[in-house]
Amino acid sequence: MMWIVLVPLLGAIVLGGLYLFSLHVRPVSRKIFFAIGVATPWMSFVMSLWVLKTFLEQQAPVVYEAYTWLHVGDFHIRMGFMGDTLSLFMALFITFIGGLIHVYAGGYMAKDAGFGKFFAFFNLFLASMLVLVLASSPVVMFIGWEGVGICSYALIGYYHQKRANVEAGNKAFLANRVGDFGFIVGLCTLFVMIGSAGFDYASLEENIHLVESGTLHFIGAMLFIGAMGKSAQLPLHVWLPDAMAGPTPVSALIHAATMVTAGVYMVARLGFLYDLIPSVGLWIAYIGAGSSLFAALVATRQSDIKKILAYSTMSQLGYMFVAVGIGSYGAGLFHVFTHAFFKALLFLGAGAVIVALGHQQNIFKMGGLRTRLPLVYGLMLVGTLALCGIFPLAGFFSKDAILIAAFDQGHYGLWALGVAVAGVTAFYMFRLFFLVFEGSPATEEPLHVVPVSMRWPMVVLAFGAVGAGWIGVPEALGGENWIGRWFGGEVHLSHAVEYALMAGNAVAVLGGIGLAYWKFKQGFSNAPSVRGNAFYLDTLVTWGIVRPLQWVSAWIAKVADNRGIDGTIMRVCWGAVRLGQRAQILQNGNVRAYAFAILAGVGAVSLYMLGVL
Repeated sequence: MMWIVLVPLLGAIVLGGLYLFSLHVRPVSRKIFFAIGVATPWMSFVMSLWVLKTFLEQQAPVVYEAYTWLHVGDFHIRMGFMGDTLSLFMALFITFIGGLIHVYAGGYMAKDAGFGKFFAFFNLFLASMLVLVLASSPVVMFIGWEGVGICSYALIGYYHQKRANVEAGNKAFLANRVGDFGFIVGLCTLFVMIGSAGFDYASLEENIHLVESGTLHFIGAMLFIGAMGKSAQLPLHVWLPDAMAGPTPVSALIHAATMVTAGVYMVARLGFLYDLIPSVGLWIAYIGAGSSLFAALVATRQSDIKKILAYSTMSQLGYMFVAVGIGSYGAGLFHVFTHAFFKALLFLGAGAVIVALGHQQNIFKMGGLRTRLPLVYGLMLVGTLALCGIFPLAGFFSKDAILIAAFDQGHYGLWALGVAVAGVTAFYMFRLFFLVFEGSPATEEPLHVVPVSMRWPMVVLAFGAVGAGWIGVPEALGGENWIGRWFGGEVHLSHAVEYALMAGNAVAVLGGIGLAYWKFKQGFSNAPSVRGNAFYLDTLVTWGIVRPLQWVSAWIAKVADNRGIDGTIMRVCWGAVRLGQRAQILQNGNVRAYAFAILAGVGAVSLYMLGVL
């Protein structure tokens, strides 16, 4: 099982070495970079299938311990990997969708000078996410957790020639460090409480009841702060829109197969902990619901096609946290799965539009692409309908599963917020769709060719956006809900109530689509360009946190450090220098002065011994 992780990791190392070789020795063909970069995720996918087969045959987790990483007294931390229902479920769609995005990236980045470097980081990104989901302990998971963080920093700021892109990478890195501080505090507290009994997931689940309730609440809250950073939930979401500075394949990989789903996975993996602290779980659910509504409202005011999709991801992640927060892990993971397909499709479709228009990203400068890019039009329509939750596409089943679970458990406020967000989602997504594809073109310039390697991965993802939801069809619709069987999430509502809830959600979605049709069907001609402000949260963070920290740092540097610490040290140093300058008369290099001093000294000693002095 270790090879699932090692193959893309070795791919990253080989690609990095070949890139350096091509820079300093002799150019390497891009076909070689592409072949290695694309092969590794598919190899990991095949090996994940093989481990799944082994898991099903032995009906027990497949565990592999590579070596002992840390050995202190009776305590061991092993570099181990575990294949169970949850980890293999994640690994399979991460490698499958990651593989498609790698193929797409070959066409998107074809003319980039750093082609080999890009694929090295891309492989490392995938390897880090696989470490995160296949780890057998939270310590090993944290290695992958930080790995996806450093890869996102490198890839978001990939076009480092522009200062704004570098700042976007820095913003993502720093915002996640805030969250990771909370994660480390929670992890260390958990270790202190029961680490001596073992620190893999099995040992933690067996001994978690030994932790006092108040401490357990603290641990759960701290761990979720890390998830707020990785999965872009309020208030640590500020990095996500700026992350669109990276190449579009990077955006797709971050939002569909890696990084942002890490927080949801972490809560589900530690479900045995969160089940004991339902009040923290409810706090998680309401943060998710608030983040979902906030992001959806902000998306209605954006003009950058990728930022609209970025806020959409934040909103859909909010749905996932609602589910895992109330303990419905099956519904949350189901939405992680379906979302990966249609969100990857939407980002890759957006990338195709951007390439065709010569890297234009403003939706108010597009329009009329329905007849000029008919394939992309059809695929984007499928992705948009799936995201909105239109029956029978994938998003319908997973989103309704979350809303029904919230209603079933009596969380009517969460249910109402979810339905409202569904309506807003339909509005902003069809606003994007109509402005991009309907009306008259904003420009009559010839379109750039979209390579075949960018087109067929979108076709495959479209099939997923249509059919991925069928593994979780509820019993009310005649299905067997395999997701519910794997991860739990039994619903106790009558079929009639489920039908009513589905109908209510459908009305909200159709209302959002109707409003978008009424306002934007004619394209941009009747829609003035707007500038989204994201409720000025960036401004609030800048003036409420960043600027005060800068002022405090400046005071520490100029006053406390220069005048206090450095000033004290320098005063002591200059005092020593001045003392030395005064004392140097005793060693002036004059032999006659030395002889006189010796005679004077001997004389003084002699007089003292004779009793004269």
